[in-house]
Amino acid sequence: MKPHRKLLLALLLLVASSTFALARQNPTPQMPPWSKGANDPAAQGYVFHVPDVDNVPDLHGNPCNAKLVLFIGGNQFFVLPKLVAAFEQQHPELKGRIYYETLPPGILRRQIAHNNTLTLGNLTIQVRPDVYEAGLRVAHQMEAAGQLTNVTPYATNNLAIMVAKGNPKHIHSLRDLARKYVRLSMPNPEWEGVAKQIAASLREAGGEALFQAVYQAKVHSGQTILTEIHHRQTPMRIMQGKVDAGVTWASEVRFQESIGNPIQGVAIAPAHNVTATYAGGIMKDAPHPQAAAAWLNFLKTPQAQAIYHQYGFRSLPSNASQK
Repeated sequence: MKPHRKLLLALLLLVASSTFALARQNPTPQMPPWSKGANDPAAQGYVFHVPDVDNVPDLHGNPCNAKLVLFIGGNQFFVLPKLVAAFEQQHPELKGRIYYETLPPGILRRQIAHNNTLTLGNLTIQVRPDVYEAGLRVAHQMEAAGQLTNVTPYATNNLAIMVAKGNPKHIHSLRDLARKYVRLSMPNPEWEGVAKQIAASLREAGGEALFQAVYQAKVHSGQTILTEIHHRQTPMRIMQGKVDAGVTWASEVRFQESIGNPIQGVAIAPAHNVTATYAGGIMKDAPHPQAAAAWLNFLKTPQAQAIYHQYGFRSLPSNASQK
């Protein structure tokens, strides 16, 4: 073989091996809905799914003739397949008859305020929820307003910083989010409840100046992009190279790592972190109050708690107040 051909072959082999190694280090990210159908508790019909166009990742099951309808704060979407399956084992009469939504709590409240009606693209659905789940503070506000009864706390969660695998921007604390060339994806305070906890953490870590840098100055400059549905958008924006980091619940980082997406978490110092308490309640006009009560009771059982623990959620402290 002539020398120049040997050199060309060697270069081709080098490029191929480098490409293979890079592909192994940076696998193709999984696209939403991420559950591969496990989040659909109803009998399936003809499956039509087009990534980035038609996938509807936060509406689950069949609302027609459902016997239990759950409106659940979105960052629990990855826990629901196992929770629902375990609950259906205890209540076989509900198997295939549970419908749930995992949109942000503020969006779910707006849906409720619009006569339980949601328009998604060209699709409009109307379904009355039996259970609403969000943060404990919001649940008690709805209880005081006469919208919820039987408010039941069941789990807690902490914040974390979500970054690309390998942490290429070397982000190690909340203070690093204010650095000039760090692009952020942050929950919108208008409808994402987690934004309040993040604001508190930023102020704990760096005072009002850090909060203003992340949520005011960087929003104005375009270096902070606000989300409409952070548990979907933040990891996707990181994987697409649009941002470098975002603050999410620690459970969301664990889920992304568990499905092999090139995401990792940066722990927030305990002194700067906050703990959120999750709670649910029965809607005042719930169509299926007995099934709703059974669901809330189930969330406190050892079986349900073990499922939450798999994804980084924690049980309520033994001395936690139920109010």
